[in-house]
Amino acid sequence: MTILDRIIQTKREEMRVARSVESFESVQEKAGAVTRPVLSFSRALTDSASGIIAEFKRKSPSKGWFCAEADPCDVVAGYAAAGAAAVSVLTDREYFGGCLDDLRMARKVAGNTPLLRKDFIVDPYQICEARIAGADVILLIAAALTVEQCAYLAAFARSIGLEVLLELHDESELVYINQHVDVVGINNRDLTSFVTDTVVSLRMAERIPQGCVKISESGISEPKTVLELRRAGYRGFLMGENFMKTEAPAEALKSFIEALR
Repeated sequence: MTILDRIIQTKREEMRVARSVESFESVQEKAGAVTRPVLSFSRALTDSASGIIAEFKRKSPSKGWFCAEADPCDVVAGYAAAGAAAVSVLTDREYFGGCLDDLRMARKVAGNTPLLRKDFIVDPYQICEARIAGADVILLIAAALTVEQCAYLAAFARSIGLEVLLELHDESELVYINQHVDVVGINNRDLTSFVTDTVVSLRMAERIPQGCVKISESGISEPKTVLELRRAGYRGFLMGENFMKTEAPAEALKSFIEALR
């Protein structure tokens, strides 16, 4: 069983428990009652000079804890002030040390910066949770879903006002792109082995359909890599560990953006 298989197995069990505590109909009604206008993730990326999507996360399955006591209010407020195009918030507890409360707290301080709920979404229940907690966009991972499941979840997200980031890793997953996807992300990390290489994004750049807003995810640590990916057509660059492993994530982001100018 791969790391991804274990994570998805855990997610499905979490959803079974969540549905036994509160029905899907109840959370769907709550999501429908949210009146906060959704901030456009895709537009923020195309309008941004840097395109940096700064991530809030405390740990990873491959590297363990690197910022266990991080405060989402401090970090996300700092990211927004430093000029992040958007902020990604990890809400998986078991493997990444996050939770939905991190997203709720991030929303209170993010201002007009779009928030991504980054998790392993396998159920529309999680999409309702995202809307209630303050997300503007949700992540769908092709490797975790069938094409049909992906299309259904993307359509559901759009139906309650959220944008959709679809994550791919290789050419075989291009069939997952559908009309409800707002942004296509190429994950440089193979989720079956957690090996990372930004060459993946460069190889996939020309294979993504024209007109798609595209971002590169994982393994980006130097400004020169962002500049190279930008020349290949990428408008967004998701970075987390690079900032979170420092004592001052927002200052690290600010310095990184300045190095891009």
